[in-house]
Amino acid sequence: MTEKEENGQCQLPKENGNGENGDSHGFNNYACACVLASSIISGTFGYETGVMAGAVLFIKEEFVISDIQVELLVGILNVFALPGCMVAGRTSDYLGRRYTIILASVIFLSGSILMGYGPSYLILIIGRSIVGFGVGFASMIAPLYSAEISSPSYRGFLTSLPDVSLNFGLFFGYVSNYFLGKLTLKLGWRIMLALPAIPSLVLVILMLKLAESPRWLVMQGRVGEARKVLLLVSNTKEEAEQRLKEIKKAAGMDEKCTQDIVEVPKKSRSGAGALKELFWKPSAAVRRILIAAIRAHVFQQICGVEGILLYSPNVFERAGMVGKSNLLLATVGMGIIQALFTFLSAFLLDRVGRRILLLISGGGAVVTLLGMGVCMAVVEHSKEKKSWAVSYIIVFIYIFVAFVGIGIGPVTWVYSSEIFPLRLRAQGLGVCVTVNRISNVLVVSSFISVYKKITMSGSFFMYTAITALACWFFFTLPETKGRSLEDMETIFQKNSKIGDTELTVHI
Repeated sequence: MTEKEENGQCQLPKENGNGENGDSHGFNNYACACVLASSIISGTFGYETGVMAGAVLFIKEEFVISDIQVELLVGILNVFALPGCMVAGRTSDYLGRRYTIILASVIFLSGSILMGYGPSYLILIIGRSIVGFGVGFASMIAPLYSAEISSPSYRGFLTSLPDVSLNFGLFFGYVSNYFLGKLTLKLGWRIMLALPAIPSLVLVILMLKLAESPRWLVMQGRVGEARKVLLLVSNTKEEAEQRLKEIKKAAGMDEKCTQDIVEVPKKSRSGAGALKELFWKPSAAVRRILIAAIRAHVFQQICGVEGILLYSPNVFERAGMVGKSNLLLATVGMGIIQALFTFLSAFLLDRVGRRILLLISGGGAVVTLLGMGVCMAVVEHSKEKKSWAVSYIIVFIYIFVAFVGIGIGPVTWVYSSEIFPLRLRAQGLGVCVTVNRISNVLVVSSFISVYKKITMSGSFFMYTAITALACWFFFTLPETKGRSLEDMETIFQKNSKIGDTELTVHI
């Protein structure tokens, strides 16, 4: 034992490096249980998004509100998600990943109860705003916690589970629309909006029992606790010790330090200075990581999928489908497709890789958006109803959702949650989620206005061009499959495809 260790302190080395991958290839059930539990928050987020697509039809009928008020009610969730995103990263660095999930669940619980009560349009707006703030936390914390508790061999699968949960939440939201929509006007949509209170309460109870992120514990100097968690989420003691060694090195600690409690500067424990490092003279690798992550989130949203999902009854109606029940049933089918293909993506991420899935997804989305635009143009310029065109539009929409579900949707969250260095991960991902929500607000709040201005077919052609540009960007990304989180700076340091000065070109 060194003199420094005898004094109860472990000094930080002058240089920080990247560890080697010491992962064992077995699947760990406890890690999976932790991720599945935390993914409930993403499922709640998905449900809140999906259920509003149908609930708004009944809300509009009861309160007699305009299209502008509908856009406000739907879009305000993402407006209030922005401040949630902005504080979520720093909050998770201060409170920990586990307690941030609990906080987000409590916010969802209160907002859902208020919307379920829903005596007026104003109360609905307030409740939706509260839920939106929770969405800001949920969007960031679930993939972050999943990435930090997973081993490299299965990180793609486990980190994609929050997005799988989100899409199953969307599906259950659509199902809720269809079945609860058969109840009385005053009762049906209120039950739809109040249901998320149940899983939110369940998640609070579960997270009190589950493990904290070992990487966050190391950042706090609680190395002994981190070791205990790693023994639970690793398959062998050797694997746990190797992962701990890599994490300590990434955190700037002496790898040979054996102390359970290490004195860490307060700045490091709270995440102070992370945003400054990201934006003020970052290293070449950090700059490339930030550019890649931000672009991925921008393109995920502006390809138009969120607008199509939220306003799917409007899209199907413009295509020529009639009957509220038929519109909602078609939306349920879309939810099934998205959930199934996102689930399929979870099994492909660690086999095929992130970059290949993004390219397949982007290419398929371009073709199907183009097909939707052509068919919708035929419908819009024909005086007679074209049944074949209506059928093709529905098929193209389903295939489009499938392609997004297998790549652009889940891979964006996996990729951005794993590429940031440990010291910057929470707040870096918080920045990405903020950008994601801003892009989402722009798409969702303007979707109706845009298609009324340039027609629905014009909107699809616009999204085709944007997604084609996204495909070029996906081609420039380095692959991260099978690499440890502590290797990411090295990957981006060596990769020269992402230019240092390109941040403003394609965003």
